Amino acid sequence: MVTVAPLRARSFFTAHPARTVVLAFATAVAVGTVLLALPAAAEDGGGTGVLTALFTSTSAVCVTGLAVVDTGTYWSGFGEGVILALIQVGGFGIMTMASLLALLVSGRLRLRMQLTAQAETKSLGIGDVRRVLLGVAGTTLMVELAVGAFLALRFRFAYGDGIGEAVYLGYFHAVSAFNNAGFGLHADNLTRYAQDPWVTLPIALAVILGGIGFPVLLEMLRHRNRARTTGRKNWTLHTKLTVITSVLLLLVGTVLTGLMEWTNPNTLGPFDVGTKLLNSFFHSAVSRTAGFNSLDIGAMRALTLLMTCMLMFIGGGSAGTAGGIKVTTFAVLAAAILAEVRGEPNSVVLGRRLAPHVLRQALTVALLGVGLVMAATLALLSLSKAPFEAVLFEAVSAFATVGLSTGLTAELPAVGQLILVVLMFIGRIGPITLVSALALRERTRRYELPEERPVIG
Repeated sequence: MVTVAPLRARSFFTAHPARTVVLAFATAVAVGTVLLALPAAAEDGGGTGVLTALFTSTSAVCVTGLAVVDTGTYWSGFGEGVILALIQVGGFGIMTMASLLALLVSGRLRLRMQLTAQAETKSLGIGDVRRVLLGVAGTTLMVELAVGAFLALRFRFAYGDGIGEAVYLGYFHAVSAFNNAGFGLHADNLTRYAQDPWVTLPIALAVILGGIGFPVLLEMLRHRNRARTTGRKNWTLHTKLTVITSVLLLLVGTVLTGLMEWTNPNTLGPFDVGTKLLNSFFHSAVSRTAGFNSLDIGAMRALTLLMTCMLMFIGGGSAGTAGGIKVTTFAVLAAAILAEVRGEPNSVVLGRRLAPHVLRQALTVALLGVGLVMAATLALLSLSKAPFEAVLFEAVSAFATVGLSTGLTAELPAVGQLILVVLMFIGRIGPITLVSALALRERTRRYELPEERPVIG
């Protein structure tokens, strides 16, 4: 009897890879909290409160970007380095990084490590894990180095920053952008660069590439040479859905942002047409994935905030650095609704029939997301006197790990900030991952119950 409890406790965290992912992210948050609470992490050397350290660590590991203090002025060089490391670890994936290190050291992966990496990277087969891990590492390094170098050159020659400062700014923002974190080193984030496409467009590109999902990026790269010879891309349904839906949402977000904010004197109003289009595109790109802003979010109209909430909730691609319910979930639900309206027995997308369990998963993710956001919004409304749209915006931004803010986060009481911490954590690991991690065992039904249809609607 003495050994039963330890075995059960240990099996709770190791029997299912998803539990290991949850534990790994929680451990990273805890380590980051300890490091950020050290006196050396604060600019004044006086140390940081536990809540501030916890909130910042969670926001960095969950690649969100919400902050209760100004990143560039509050944290020291050591503190900013810790935040950057947490962003990289969180974006790359705790288990993905651990699996890659094991691969580099031993040259092979054990079955449990493969299953854990599969749960994190959403790869389709265990045999694909090695290729996915190496592809993720190569893609991450390539994009961050390229974007960082470009931004460093821009900061050096266009804004007169010193070489060291330009390189530091360039690579900090490149890592933050590709990992969809949205942490910036300026108090106004990127609003000072609102009229500079040589800064905003590279960051937007890194955000899109990081948020579209590693499986999609790897498949597009793998089929690039094949397309040159055969003229056919042969993309999977997942890649097609992700790319098509992402492009449509990007265009819709750009158009709606432009229409709603075109004459707003506090956002797009003072700019010329080209700059208005640039910032409308940038806002649309970062709304679904990252927390950068070139416009004052707090000055936006209520309609724009609501539209942004919708984009944030949908999020980016699966197995990427973006949050939200993911674009494939949105596309699958849209296909199911269309099939039901048409009276068709099956949901069909791009010539493929969707399996019933895919529809159940999409519905579960969406409803869990709605429930969490609504519950958090109700709780935050009871703690704050801010307008409803501002509170809802903050809750959606935390759950979708976007990081855009109307300025409410720092004004919330301690309990409100803890609510956002929980939302960010759940939003990063995913509702289904969390539920499966908490499930003690899988239950198999050995019988079928009689069928009955309740009245719907």
